Amino acid sequence: MAPEPTTATAPTAPTAPPCHTPNDADRAFRRAFEALAVAPADFNHAAHLRLAYVYLAEGDTETAVQRMRDALLAFLDHHGVPRAKYHVTLTRSWILAVRHFMNRAPSTSAEDFLARHPMLMDSRVMLRHYSADRLYSAPAREAFVEPDLAPIPH
Repeated sequence: MAPEPTTATAPTAPTAPPCHTPNDADRAFRRAFEALAVAPADFNHAAHLRLAYVYLAEGDTETAVQRMRDALLAFLDHHGVPRAKYHVTLTRSWILAVRHFMNRAPSTSAEDFLARHPMLMDSRVMLRHYSADRLYSAPAREAFVEPDLAPIPH
């Protein structure tokens, strides 16, 4: 009698994050923003999320945070808005939130991504993680501070 065939199980590789592909319109938006061709009135919450999505789809979290910071500061400078408007904690927290949802499912564009995760369109969602006093404090504007109500999922 022939021996029973055996099947070897290959070691499981770490699961890579789902695929996210900014479409041509997303990339054109990023280029327009970086070229300072987006008007302040057009840079709303959804546009912030779109830019974060593109930066995260193109690189790692830390690179996305740095690119977002640089782009936002250039935008503020170009439009004569004081740099004090830039908020370190909000920027990093939103990048982390977008990354968290990107890790849950693939998407084919920023529009597709935001349609799959409409909760991100609530610009006050960070108040589930931070008290208003902490989030809107001067220290949180100048350097990243950890949430005091609930951690931001990674």
